[in-house]
Amino acid sequence: MGVFPFKEIEQKWQRQWEEKKLYKVDIEKTDKKLYNLVMFSYPSGATLHIGHWYNYGPNDSWARMKRMQGYNVFEPMGFDAFGLPAENYAVKTGKHPQDSTLANIKTMETQLKRIGAMYDWDYEVVTCDPGYYRWTQWIFLQLYHKGLAYRKKAPVNWCPSCQTVLANEQVVDGTCERCGAEIKRKNLTQWFFKITEYADRLLNNIDGLDWPERTKHAQRNWIGRSEGAEIVFDIENHKDQFTVFTTRPDTLYGVTYLVMAPEHPLLDELVTDDRRRDVENYRDWAVNQSEIDRLSTTKEKSGVFTGAYAVNPVNGKRIPIWVSDYVLLTYGTGLVMAVPAHDQRDFEFAAKFGLPLQTVITPEAGLPEQLTEAYTENGIMVNSGPYNGMKSEEFKEKIIALAEKKGFGRRKVNYRLRDWLVSRQRYWGAPIPIIYCPVCGEVPVPEEDLPVKLPYDVVFEPTGESPLAKHPTFR
Repeated sequence: MGVFPFKEIEQKWQRQWEEKKLYKVDIEKTDKKLYNLVMFSYPSGATLHIGHWYNYGPNDSWARMKRMQGYNVFEPMGFDAFGLPAENYAVKTGKHPQDSTLANIKTMETQLKRIGAMYDWDYEVVTCDPGYYRWTQWIFLQLYHKGLAYRKKAPVNWCPSCQTVLANEQVVDGTCERCGAEIKRKNLTQWFFKITEYADRLLNNIDGLDWPERTKHAQRNWIGRSEGAEIVFDIENHKDQFTVFTTRPDTLYGVTYLVMAPEHPLLDELVTDDRRRDVENYRDWAVNQSEIDRLSTTKEKSGVFTGAYAVNPVNGKRIPIWVSDYVLLTYGTGLVMAVPAHDQRDFEFAAKFGLPLQTVITPEAGLPEQLTEAYTENGIMVNSGPYNGMKSEEFKEKIIALAEKKGFGRRKVNYRLRDWLVSRQRYWGAPIPIIYCPVCGEVPVPEEDLPVKLPYDVVFEPTGESPLAKHPTFR
C-alpha cells in the first residue's frame, strides 16, 4: 500500500474552501448565532507547536459540530501580540519587536490555515495594531475618568532578569513565571486598576459560573473576603495612632505586642535612637524578600523591637511595637495586633523572642497551663474583664459595638484581592494615554487624538526604566 498523500489532499480542499469562502460568516444573520472564541496565540516564537493544536483542535471540532447543527458560527482568530514574551523573543534574536512579531504572525497565519480550522480571517485581531490598541487606550481613559485607573508609588515585584515589574499572579514560589529569576521588591511609581472596587460583585457572582468547583474555590480564596474590625491603638508619647485590622476582635484582651510592616511610613518616626541601626538594617533586608517568602508558614520568624510602645484600648496595658517581614504593608493597614495565645504566626514569633502570652479564649474543657501551639477556635472568654464567661462569638459583636461607641474601632471588611498593576518598564505594549505635565500634573490624551502610537525608533533593551521615557516624543 502506498503512502496516503495527506499534504496534497489537504491543500486541494483548503484551496476550495478558501475560494468558496466556506467559513465566511454573516454576522448580521440573527438565527441561531454562536460566537466561538478561543485563546489567541502569543507570537513570541517563530512557529506554532503541538500545544497550540491541543488548544485549537477540540475547540474547532466542537464549532464544526454546532455548524452542522445549523448554527451560524462566528469563529475569529487573532494574536495577543504585545507583551513581555514577544519583546524577550526580539531581544534574544536581535530583531525589533515589531519586525519579529509581524513576521511570526505571518508564519502562524499560514500554519493555522493549513490545519483547516474554520476561522473567519476577515475578522482577524492583532493587538499590536494601532487600530486595535486605540480601543485599549480608550478603555483606559474611561477607567481613569471614573477613578478606576490611578498612579501611585508602591512596593512591587521586580524581576532583575526581565528588568520589569510583575503582578502578584506572575510570581511563582518567589520567582518570575517567565524566566525563573528570583524576585526582588522595589518601590516604583506605577499604574493600577482598582479591581478592589468590584470585590463583592466578583465574589457574589462566582456561584452562577459554570466552572469546576475547585476553580471557584480558588477564585474565592484569591478575592479573600475577611470580616472583622479596625481597632485604634494610641502610641505612647506620640501624636499618631495605629489602626489595625483584625478578624478576631474577640481576642483584643490578649494582645501582648504589635507588629509593623518594614515598609510602614511611621516606622522612622517611632523607632528610638538606640534601636534605629538594628531597625534600618532589618528593613533593608526585609524589603528585598518576595511576598511569597515573607508569608511562608515554614520560614523561621524574624524581626526587631522598635523601642516604642502602644496602649491596648480595652485594658490600658503597655505593649511593645515590633517590626517583622511577616506583616505586609499592602494588606490591611500594614500592622498586626499580635495575640500569640490565639494565632499560630504570633505564637511562633513570641516563642522566638520571649514575648508573653495571654490566654483569653478557652474551650469548655479548658487549656493546659503551658501552650504548645496557639488555640485558634471559638470558646469561652477568660482574662477579659467583665466579659469572662461569655461565648467568644457573642463577645466579638459586643467588642465591635463597644469600639464604635467609644471611638476606638469600627466594623470592617477586608480583601486579599489587590488592585491590578498594569504598567511595565518595557517597550512592547500600548502606551498609556496620559500626558505628564510639570504644571498640570496628569492630563488625559483627548479621545480624538487616539491612538497614541508606539514609536519605532526606540532603544528597547531592558534597563529598568521605560524606554519611552527617553524618547523625544514622550518627554
